Amino acid sequence: MRVLVVANQKGGVGKTTTAINLGTALAAVGERVLLIDSDPQGNASTGLGIGRALRKNTLYDVLMGEMPVTEAVVATDLPGLDLLPADPDLSGVELELGPQARRSFKLRDALEPLRATRGYTYVLIDCPPSLNLLTVNAMTAADAVLVPLQCEFFALEGLSQLMRTIDLVHASLNPKLEIQGVVLTMFDRRNSLSAQVANDVRDHFGETVYQTVIPRNVRVSEAPSFGKPALVYDLKCAGSQAYLKLAREVVLRERDRRRSAELEDA
Repeated sequence: MRVLVVANQKGGVGKTTTAINLGTALAAVGERVLLIDSDPQGNASTGLGIGRALRKNTLYDVLMGEMPVTEAVVATDLPGLDLLPADPDLSGVELELGPQARRSFKLRDALEPLRATRGYTYVLIDCPPSLNLLTVNAMTAADAVLVPLQCEFFALEGLSQLMRTIDLVHASLNPKLEIQGVVLTMFDRRNSLSAQVANDVRDHFGETVYQTVIPRNVRVSEAPSFGKPALVYDLKCAGSQAYLKLAREVVLRERDRRRSAELEDA
């Protein structure tokens, strides 16, 4: 089981859209996926068609130790994709967990039974657009961080703070945490600035940046209002096809990583 955090403290970069559609695309290519909605706004839950009335149990209950993660997970309408939903109660977690021991390890501890059963091949955690205790819990529980980066002028400026947080979590809480990759989102081929930002990001991060670029796409933006991933709403649109391509690239990168680890152990 590979746990990936989808994180960027800057809002509006396509983070939740990426979590939903990458999870859907991974399921479509045969992976078994759990998407954890770690944002009190619950947008990932809504975007997968799980309305407030259907969220009987949520990540809040799991973090507070009121139930195991297996009982809070709900099936979506998409084969191979499950969801651990969120609701506004999550916004109080920081205060409620404040005095508790191991407060940064609550999610990691909760996910251990899933690692033991090996029921999922990927767990994606959609984080809130801030570097708070929920994000730290996600990074402490994760194997790697996937960073959606909007192709706009201020993209790299906000990224430095996220990288510092990743370094701090790696140094003090989770020494195995690494950067899974950076995915360029909302790319507008008609705008020369998008191409310039993409080139700057590739110059700075090299092969960490995925070859797949997610275009700015109206159909992808419309899909959440219908409670559907873009791949279900309009499979043939450019955005959906890009997320399928990204899923294949993620899987190939993971295979290469495992192969390299096996060679080192041999």
